[in-house]
Amino acid sequence: MKKYIVPLVIFVALGLLLAYGLNLDPRRIPSPLIGKPLPAFSLTTVADPARKVSRDDLHGRVYLLSVWASWCVACREEHPLLNELTSRKAVTIIGLNYKDNREDALQWLGALGNPYELSLSDRDGRLGIDLGVYGVPETFVIDKQGVIRYKQIGPMTPEVWEQKLAPLIKELS
Repeated sequence: MKKYIVPLVIFVALGLLLAYGLNLDPRRIPSPLIGKPLPAFSLTTVADPARKVSRDDLHGRVYLLSVWASWCVACREEHPLLNELTSRKAVTIIGLNYKDNREDALQWLGALGNPYELSLSDRDGRLGIDLGVYGVPETFVIDKQGVIRYKQIGPMTPEVWEQKLAPLIKELS
């Protein structure tokens, strides 16, 4: 009888571990940057390559940092929502154009609309690396002190906006 107890305990433990794993959201990847300051940067803007913007230039307000690229198919999915949020003045959106050509980015914004107050050019992807970007699109909620409060991986949907981002932005404002 004792020789069956150890395999039974192992089998039950593995079953519990499997049940726990099946209840996890595979799209939720916790970011180690939540609660930490936005990494320091000084980048040019897509609209004006002579204009440099740093992290400190953005302090004092709550905003979304939206990582996007003209080559990103999923960015097209969320773009109408970003345009709507800007037209409603629901939130300030700062773009981070990730590993993209300036000309392609400008053409994309011209064709689809520009929801960004400004869009930073991260052509070599260094700020994206510092932010732990897995792929585009990704959206960060940044508070008035420049601290990252939330990270959305993948396209923002109306449900994500209503259930997660809008309440957090209201709380932080």
